[in-house]
Amino acid sequence: MLDKLTQSMDFQGQALTLRAERQRVIAGNIANADTPGYAARELDFAAALSEATASDRRQATGSPAAMAATDDGRSDGRHFRLAPRTSDAGSSLAYTAQVQPAMDGNSVDLDRERAAFADNAVRYEATLRFLNGQGKTLMSAIQGQ
Repeated sequence: MLDKLTQSMDFQGQALTLRAERQRVIAGNIANADTPGYAARELDFAAALSEATASDRRQATGSPAAMAATDDGRSDGRHFRLAPRTSDAGSSLAYTAQVQPAMDGNSVDLDRERAAFADNAVRYEATLRFLNGQGKTLMSAIQGQ
């Protein structure tokens, strides 16, 4: 029953994590706006969120995790080897299409990146406020007020 109460909070928490990752990617693009040959990156938020929620559904239904038992002959016996974690974004991180060609090969459109940064910051704040409101509502229900 508790998982039903926290399911929405888990979704918002994942969205908040992905928003922070997208903010990091956009900030990296802005920081490298003058770097010759730099290719701008973009995180497809919708695809990353659906990938993250799909992996959570697989784990909740009892699908096996991505771990394999190995035995490499050590005295400690069997152990688990984990796949390296690359990013919270998964495969949703891609290069952006160059809109305005630059002589130095840099594909960062500074105006577009600034707009995306501001938009993502507002959405991050909204997600954070929604998550905070859910926490307050849950605490109010627990306290019986």
